[in-house]
Amino acid sequence: MIGRSFEQQELRRIYNSSESEFVMIYGRRRVGKTFMIRDFFSEKFTFSCTGIAKGDRTEQLANFRAELARKNDSAFPTLSNWMDAFAALRALVEKSREKRKVIFLDEVPWMYTQKSDFLKALEHFWNSFATTRKDIVLIVCGSASSWMVKKMSKDRGGLHNRITLPLKLQPFTLKETREYLLSRNIRWDDKTIAECYMSLGGIPYYLKMLDKGYSLAQNIDRMFFSKTALLKDEFPNLYASLFRDSRQYIKIVEILAKKKVGYTRDEIVQKCKFKDGGSISEKLDDLEECGFIRSYTSRGKVGTLYRLSDFFTLFHFQFLKKGSFGDEDYWMHMQGTPSYNSWKGLSFERLCFAHLQQIKHALGVDGILTKAFAYHSDDTQIDMILERGDRNVNILEMKYCDGPYTITAAEAAKLKNRRQTVSRLYKKRMAFSTVLVSTEGVTQNQFASELIQRTILINELFNL
Repeated sequence: MIGRSFEQQELRRIYNSSESEFVMIYGRRRVGKTFMIRDFFSEKFTFSCTGIAKGDRTEQLANFRAELARKNDSAFPTLSNWMDAFAALRALVEKSREKRKVIFLDEVPWMYTQKSDFLKALEHFWNSFATTRKDIVLIVCGSASSWMVKKMSKDRGGLHNRITLPLKLQPFTLKETREYLLSRNIRWDDKTIAECYMSLGGIPYYLKMLDKGYSLAQNIDRMFFSKTALLKDEFPNLYASLFRDSRQYIKIVEILAKKKVGYTRDEIVQKCKFKDGGSISEKLDDLEECGFIRSYTSRGKVGTLYRLSDFFTLFHFQFLKKGSFGDEDYWMHMQGTPSYNSWKGLSFERLCFAHLQQIKHALGVDGILTKAFAYHSDDTQIDMILERGDRNVNILEMKYCDGPYTITAAEAAKLKNRRQTVSRLYKKRMAFSTVLVSTEGVTQNQFASELIQRTILINELFNL
C-alpha cells in the first residue's frame, strides 16, 4: 500500500484494542477507502456488505441478506426490515469464533434509503449489543462525506459520540503520487507528475489507469478523449453518486470554475439564480466536506470566499465540457496553446494551496504557528500571505513556467505594490519577504535579487 501510514497505524491500534470500536471512514469517491480497508484486513471480515447505488430499501435488504447467507450454512430467511437485518447480524457475530469480529459496511449512505429505518437499526445494534462486548470492530464507510459527518459523526440521536475513530481519507500528495507511479513502473520527472496531478488530482483510481507505455498527454487522450475513453462520463457520474440532486451542486462548481479567487455565498446565490437561497449554505458545506471547494478568508474582501479546489472538476470545465469535436488526440493538440498555458497557471496555484504543509517545510516553519490567507481588492490580488508566529510575513507568488521565471519591469512594479499593500495590513512591526514558488526557479536579474528573498522549486513540494 502506498502512503496511508497514519491511517494504518490508527487501524492497527483499533484492531489491538481491548474494547469494541466504531470506525467511520469517509472521503472523496475514488480516493481508495475500500481498497485500504480490504487490504489492511486482508479481506478477513466476520461480515461485509456494500450498499447498492440507487437501490431501494427492498434491494438493499436483499443484498444484505445475500451477504449474511454466504456466512451461514443453512438457508437464510427473507429480511422484512433493518431491525431484522441487524438482529441476524448479531446472531452471526455470536456464532463467530474469531478473536476480533470485524464488520465492514461499505457505502452506507446508499443503504440509507428514503423512509428507511437503517440508522435506527444500526444505532440499536451498536448500543444494545456491540458496546456490551469487547471484541467487535464496526467499520462504516462512505463517499458522501457530508452525509457521513451529519448522520454519523454529528448525529444528535443514538449515535451521538459513538464513533471512536473518524478517518477522512485524503487524496495522495505529490510525494505519494510519485511513489504510486513508480510502483507501476511509470518514471516521470517531477514537473510531469505535477502536471498529471493538476489534471487528475491525487486520486488513486485515476492514476491506476495511466499506462507506462504512453506519455502523459497520450494517457489523458486515452482516458478522456478517445472513442473508448473509460472516464468520458466520469464527471456526471461522480457528482450523481454523491448528491441526490447533483444538478444544483454542478451548477455551483461551474460558477466557481469561472473565477480564480472564487465568490461569496451571496454572489453564488445571485449567479446560480437559485429560487431557494436558504439551502445554498448546506450545499456549500456538502461540497467543501467532499473536497470539491474550499472556503477561505480574504483580507481585502468582506466575508468568506468559496473557491474551486478539486483538480478534476477544474479540468472538466476547462476542457472536457467544451468537447474535443471528435479529435482523439485533443490533449496532444492542446499542448502549448493559450488555453492550456492559462489552465496550467491556474491549476498550479491550487497545487500549491494543496501542499501548504510542504511549503511551510521548505521555509523551515513546520513547528511555528502560521495563518494562511489571500488578499483581493479591486486593484491588487495576492495568491497567499503566510502570517507566522515568529513575527514574519511571507508573500507567496506562484508561477508555472517552462523555464526560469523572468521578472520584467512591469512585473517588478506589481511585486512592489503587493508588498506595500501587505505591510499596510499590519500595525505591529513585522518582517516582510516575498517567496516565489516556481517550477524552474527565477532568472537572476536586478529585479529578482531585489524583490525575491526565497525561491521554492517544484521538487520541494515532493518532500512530505
